[in-house]
Amino acid sequence: MGELLNINDTHYSKHNRIVIVTNSRISYLCPSMSNNQYKEIKRITTHVLQEMKQRGEKISMLTAYDYTFATILDAALIDVILVGDSASNVMAGNTTTLPITLEQMIYHTASVTRAVDRALVVADIPFGSYQGNSKEALSSSIRLMKEAAAHAVKMEGGLEIIDSVKRVLSAGVPVMGHLGLTPQSIYKFGTFEVRAKDEVEANKLLEDALLLQDAGCFAIVLEKIPATLGERVAKELKIPVIGIGAGSGVDGQVLVLHDLLGLTKEFNPRFLRRYMNLFDDVKTNIEHYIEDVKLVDFPSKKEQY
Repeated sequence: MGELLNINDTHYSKHNRIVIVTNSRISYLCPSMSNNQYKEIKRITTHVLQEMKQRGEKISMLTAYDYTFATILDAALIDVILVGDSASNVMAGNTTTLPITLEQMIYHTASVTRAVDRALVVADIPFGSYQGNSKEALSSSIRLMKEAAAHAVKMEGGLEIIDSVKRVLSAGVPVMGHLGLTPQSIYKFGTFEVRAKDEVEANKLLEDALLLQDAGCFAIVLEKIPATLGERVAKELKIPVIGIGAGSGVDGQVLVLHDLLGLTKEFNPRFLRRYMNLFDDVKTNIEHYIEDVKLVDFPSKKEQY
């Protein structure tokens, strides 16, 4: 965790964080529980996430599926990297997350973990690799931990998968839950609409969240639910609650990196904020490259041996 440092006459950023550069590496010093002391976080763990919730610091989480983007995310000091089964969509072009296999998730997760020094890396267990079979759930989790060096796994569902959750936790594998809109169950829902808008489903979601917490999950993702419900769950639970379309009252936020960067164009939910428009930027520069090649402007004399 690093040494406690005394900070005096400090200029606070809008995020209430202090940034220190040591040997060309940036570190955030996040508020600790003492009056004027800060603790440098050198490695994010499940314990660190719990401390962040306790002191009210929001958790940042993004997806990554390859070494290059994972390197950038870790350098930017993202707290959690999710190797999501959304790779099925953004990397493989499938319309749902269902087709991606455990072997493919191991490949993507290993690519990410090789790049990471600081962030916590959570890997999705893909559809069909844990539902209804706790032994298979354990086997899948162990493969992701041993072969891909994942730090934790994520599983979708509540009561219906609790036996698998408990079996995986019994082996010492940290588990992150996922409730609300669970993409692996899209054919059950039949729609990508907001979940838990009625009282019955909202109460079921809260019950499942408490069940996952009691089983030993270290955090829960809530996807596409009313903001008031997201805040309610975050207040009821002692473990971190990370939202994607669950409002600002939860303990952290997660987005798909390709959506945030504007590499995808057809996906435009209300909860998505695009920070760049890389699709058009990359397309424009590739067009410039093609033109330069056609006109023999590239390579120039300076770009030749």
